Amino acid sequence: MEILNHLIFWHWLILGVVLIALEILLPGYIMMWIGMAAILTGGLLFLVPDMTWEYQFLIFAVLSAICLYFGRKYIGSKETPSDHPGLNQRGANYVGQSYVLDNSIQNGVGKLVIDDTSWRVTGDDMPKGTKVKVVGMEGSSLKIEKDKNM
Repeated sequence: MEILNHLIFWHWLILGVVLIALEILLPGYIMMWIGMAAILTGGLLFLVPDMTWEYQFLIFAVLSAICLYFGRKYIGSKETPSDHPGLNQRGANYVGQSYVLDNSIQNGVGKLVIDDTSWRVTGDDMPKGTKVKVVGMEGSSLKIEKDKNM
């Protein structure tokens, strides 16, 4: 462990730059924040050059946790709203729509053909030809109820 006794601030700065560069290969906003912690540790070591390696690693660990926490909080709060919120949630697009049952619902389960897809539906027992409204999704099933406008 003799090499650890010879750490200088440049080592931390180089580690920080390498970790930030690794963010390009490993996306997820993790390496960037750990790299920032390494740069901050290097800055502290520049100000206090006689700091032992144990304290350097302790400071690096604490700064990494702080940078990750605030970085994720900052990035998470900056999510932009999607222009296609229903993308990959095709069933969610049907909520609020009315359809006519192709098959009866028995024991709370049935099928409903919408466009080119046969959907599993759940709801009260109803005969074929009943006008229903999609009120929600439960897994890959559509939850329906009798359309009150009929």
